[in-house]
Amino acid sequence: MFHSGVVVEEASAWSIFRQALPILMVSLVAGLVAGTVLGSEAMREGIEAVPGLLLLLPAFLATRGGVYGAMGARLASGLHQGVIKPVFEWSERMTNAIVASFVNGMVVSLFIGALTWFVLVAVGREGGLVQLVLIMAVAGFLSALLMLSVLIVVMFWGYRRGFDPDNLIGPTVTTLGDVFGIVFLLVAVYVVGWVV
Repeated sequence: MFHSGVVVEEASAWSIFRQALPILMVSLVAGLVAGTVLGSEAMREGIEAVPGLLLLLPAFLATRGGVYGAMGARLASGLHQGVIKPVFEWSERMTNAIVASFVNGMVVSLFIGALTWFVLVAVGREGGLVQLVLIMAVAGFLSALLMLSVLIVVMFWGYRRGFDPDNLIGPTVTTLGDVFGIVFLLVAVYVVGWVV
Protein backbone atom coordinates (compact mmCIF):
# COMPACT_ATOMS: atom_id res chain seq x y z
CA MET A 1 0.00 0.00 0.00
CA PHE A 2 1.33 3.46 -0.85
CA HIS A 3 0.53 6.60 1.20
CA SER A 4 2.18 9.99 0.74
CA GLY A 5 5.38 8.58 -0.69
CA VAL A 6 5.68 5.89 2.01
CA VAL A 7 5.12 2.20 1.34
CA VAL A 8 2.94 0.68 4.07
CA GLU A 9 2.59 -3.09 4.21
CA GLU A 10 -0.87 -4.53 3.49
CA ALA A 11 -2.77 -5.49 6.66
CA SER A 12 -2.74 -9.22 7.24
CA ALA A 13 -2.80 -11.17 10.48
CA TRP A 14 0.90 -11.95 10.15
CA SER A 15 1.97 -8.38 9.33
CA ILE A 16 -0.10 -6.96 12.21
CA PHE A 17 1.41 -9.52 14.58
CA ARG A 18 4.94 -8.87 13.31
CA GLN A 19 4.59 -5.10 13.61
CA ALA A 20 2.93 -5.13 17.03
CA LEU A 21 5.08 -7.77 18.77
CA PRO A 22 8.27 -5.72 19.29
CA ILE A 23 6.43 -2.74 20.78
CA LEU A 24 4.32 -5.07 22.93
CA MET A 25 7.54 -6.60 24.31
CA VAL A 26 8.85 -3.13 25.11
CA SER A 27 5.50 -2.37 26.78
CA LEU A 28 5.79 -5.52 28.88
CA VAL A 29 9.23 -4.56 30.19
CA ALA A 30 8.13 -0.95 30.75
CA GLY A 31 5.08 -2.18 32.68
CA LEU A 32 7.38 -4.07 35.01
CA VAL A 33 9.38 -0.87 35.50
CA ALA A 34 6.15 1.00 36.33
CA GLY A 35 5.26 -1.69 38.87
CA THR A 36 8.71 -1.40 40.43
CA VAL A 37 8.33 2.37 40.78
CA LEU A 38 4.83 1.92 42.22
CA GLY A 39 6.14 -0.52 44.81
CA SER A 40 9.18 1.57 45.72
CA GLU A 41 9.79 3.09 49.12
CA ALA A 42 9.62 6.59 47.63
CA MET A 43 6.14 5.92 46.24
CA ARG A 44 4.94 4.46 49.54
CA GLU A 45 6.19 7.56 51.34
CA GLY A 46 4.43 9.77 48.79
CA ILE A 47 1.16 7.86 49.25
CA GLU A 48 1.42 8.21 53.02
CA ALA A 49 2.30 11.92 52.82
CA VAL A 50 -0.51 12.91 50.43
CA PRO A 51 -4.03 11.81 51.35
CA GLY A 52 -5.88 10.87 48.19
CA LEU A 53 -2.82 10.07 46.06
CA LEU A 54 -3.75 6.41 45.80
CA LEU A 55 -7.31 7.44 44.96
CA LEU A 56 -6.33 9.62 42.01
CA LEU A 57 -3.64 7.31 40.61
CA PRO A 58 -5.91 4.98 38.55
CA ALA A 59 -7.89 7.91 37.10
CA PHE A 60 -4.71 9.76 36.18
CA LEU A 61 -3.20 6.74 34.42
CA ALA A 62 -6.43 5.88 32.59
CA THR A 63 -6.92 9.40 31.25
CA ARG A 64 -3.39 9.48 29.81
CA GLY A 65 -4.40 6.68 27.46
CA GLY A 66 -7.74 8.26 26.61
CA VAL A 67 -6.44 11.73 25.82
CA TYR A 68 -3.24 10.82 24.00
CA GLY A 69 -4.68 7.70 22.38
CA ALA A 70 -7.24 9.95 20.68
CA MET A 71 -4.45 12.19 19.43
CA GLY A 72 -2.54 9.17 18.14
CA ALA A 73 -5.64 8.00 16.28
CA ARG A 74 -6.04 11.44 14.66
CA LEU A 75 -2.41 11.41 13.56
CA ALA A 76 -2.71 7.85 12.22
CA SER A 77 -5.78 8.80 10.21
CA GLY A 78 -3.99 11.86 8.87
CA LEU A 79 -1.00 9.75 7.85
CA HIS A 80 -3.21 7.17 6.10
CA GLN A 81 -5.12 9.89 4.25
CA GLY A 82 -1.94 11.73 3.30
CA VAL A 83 -3.02 15.00 4.94
CA ILE A 84 -0.20 14.75 7.52
CA LYS A 85 3.34 14.13 6.35
CA PRO A 86 5.52 11.80 8.45
CA VAL A 87 7.87 14.67 9.31
CA PHE A 88 7.43 17.13 12.11
CA GLU A 89 6.25 20.45 10.77
CA TRP A 90 3.86 23.01 12.19
CA SER A 91 0.95 22.37 9.88
CA GLU A 92 -2.49 23.46 10.99
CA ARG A 93 -3.66 19.86 11.52
CA MET A 94 -0.60 18.95 13.56
CA THR A 95 -0.79 22.09 15.68
CA ASN A 96 -4.51 21.61 16.35
CA ALA A 97 -4.01 17.97 17.38
CA ILE A 98 -1.15 18.83 19.74
CA VAL A 99 -2.84 21.85 21.33
CA ALA A 100 -6.17 20.04 21.77
CA SER A 101 -4.48 17.04 23.39
CA PHE A 102 -2.37 19.21 25.67
CA VAL A 103 -5.35 21.28 26.83
CA ASN A 104 -7.52 18.17 27.31
CA GLY A 105 -4.76 16.47 29.29
CA MET A 106 -4.28 19.46 31.57
CA VAL A 107 -7.99 20.11 32.14
CA VAL A 108 -8.61 16.44 32.95
CA SER A 109 -5.62 16.38 35.31
CA LEU A 110 -6.85 19.43 37.24
CA PHE A 111 -10.37 17.97 37.36
CA ILE A 112 -9.01 14.71 38.80
CA GLY A 113 -7.24 16.64 41.56
CA ALA A 114 -10.38 18.59 42.47
CA LEU A 115 -12.64 15.53 42.26
CA THR A 116 -10.27 13.55 44.48
CA TRP A 117 -10.46 16.28 47.12
CA PHE A 118 -14.26 16.28 46.89
CA VAL A 119 -14.42 12.49 47.36
CA LEU A 120 -12.08 12.71 50.36
CA VAL A 121 -14.28 15.36 51.96
CA ALA A 122 -17.43 13.36 51.18
CA VAL A 123 -16.09 10.28 52.98
CA GLY A 124 -14.84 12.32 55.94
CA ARG A 125 -11.11 12.23 55.19
CA GLU A 126 -8.77 15.18 55.20
CA GLY A 127 -7.04 16.32 52.04
CA GLY A 128 -5.65 19.54 50.69
CA LEU A 129 -7.37 20.85 47.58
CA VAL A 130 -4.45 23.08 46.56
CA GLN A 131 -1.93 20.29 47.14
CA LEU A 132 -3.87 17.74 45.06
CA VAL A 133 -4.53 20.17 42.21
CA LEU A 134 -0.89 21.29 42.12
CA ILE A 135 0.32 17.69 42.09
CA MET A 136 -1.97 16.92 39.20
CA ALA A 137 -0.93 20.09 37.36
CA VAL A 138 2.76 19.20 37.59
CA ALA A 139 2.24 15.52 36.73
CA GLY A 140 -0.17 16.39 33.90
CA PHE A 141 2.20 18.95 32.41
CA LEU A 142 5.27 16.69 32.53
CA SER A 143 3.41 13.68 31.17
CA ALA A 144 1.89 15.79 28.38
CA LEU A 145 5.29 17.03 27.21
CA LEU A 146 6.77 13.56 27.18
CA MET A 147 3.78 11.72 25.74
CA LEU A 148 3.24 14.18 22.92
CA SER A 149 6.92 14.19 21.96
CA VAL A 150 7.48 10.44 22.08
CA LEU A 151 4.16 9.54 20.46
CA ILE A 152 4.86 11.78 17.46
CA VAL A 153 8.44 10.50 17.08
CA VAL A 154 7.42 6.82 17.33
CA MET A 155 4.52 7.16 14.91
CA PHE A 156 6.46 9.11 12.29
CA TRP A 157 9.54 6.91 12.62
CA GLY A 158 7.46 3.74 12.32
CA TYR A 159 5.39 5.06 9.42
CA ARG A 160 8.47 6.03 7.43
CA ARG A 161 9.72 2.45 7.88
CA GLY A 162 6.50 0.91 6.62
CA PHE A 163 4.75 0.23 9.94
CA ASP A 164 1.03 0.82 10.24
CA PRO A 165 0.68 3.58 12.89
CA ASP A 166 -2.52 1.94 14.13
CA ASN A 167 -0.36 -0.96 15.37
CA LEU A 168 1.87 1.44 17.30
CA ILE A 169 -0.66 3.74 18.99
CA GLY A 170 -2.14 1.48 21.68
CA PRO A 171 1.04 -0.06 23.11
CA THR A 172 2.94 3.23 22.92
CA VAL A 173 0.27 5.28 24.68
CA THR A 174 -0.37 2.61 27.31
CA THR A 175 3.33 2.21 28.09
CA LEU A 176 4.05 5.93 28.23
CA GLY A 177 0.93 6.60 30.29
CA ASP A 178 1.69 3.93 32.86
CA VAL A 179 5.44 4.31 33.24
CA PHE A 180 5.79 8.05 33.02
CA GLY A 181 2.43 8.72 34.65
CA ILE A 182 3.63 6.98 37.80
CA VAL A 183 7.10 8.51 37.64
CA PHE A 184 5.82 12.05 37.07
CA LEU A 185 3.18 11.66 39.77
CA LEU A 186 5.97 10.79 42.20
CA VAL A 187 8.07 13.72 40.95
CA ALA A 188 5.06 16.02 41.36
CA VAL A 189 4.56 14.89 44.98
CA TYR A 190 8.11 15.90 45.87
CA VAL A 191 8.07 19.13 43.80
CA VAL A 192 4.81 20.27 45.40
CA GLY A 193 6.08 19.15 48.80
CA TRP A 194 9.00 21.54 48.45
CA VAL A 195 6.80 24.41 47.29
CA VAL A 196 3.77 24.04 49.57
